[in-house]
Amino acid sequence: MAFLFSLLVIALMIGALIDIITRDSSLVKFLPKLAWIIIVILLPLIGGLLWFGLGREYGESGIQMPRMRRAERPAAPTDVRPAPPRDTRTTEQQIADLDREIEEWRLRQEIEKNRGTDGEGSTGPVGSA
Repeated sequence: MAFLFSLLVIALMIGALIDIITRDSSLVKFLPKLAWIIIVILLPLIGGLLWFGLGREYGESGIQMPRMRRAERPAAPTDVRPAPPRDTRTTEQQIADLDREIEEWRLRQEIEKNRGTDGEGSTGPVGSA
């Protein structure tokens, strides 16, 4: 297994060296060709990978990387419903309003009760003597 790995590293190094030497200087990125040759010789695995990943300029005839197109999103249906009303009162204001409503309902029930008893013959408000 180590023998196979060594062969792959040597093949990568030789391929990178041949590619560096035969490539035009204008197609070499980041470092001069001589620096790339030294890196590939001193660090065969890392240098070869760096050369093919970073140092080599791929032209039109080089490796074509397929680019994924972004899928166009369908237009979201517009919501034509009106927004629900928002209550801007504080909690204390809401509680006070509810207390007033409860008191109003209590008074209405008392008035209705008094009207019912007024029809039976009592003459005057409740509690009057």
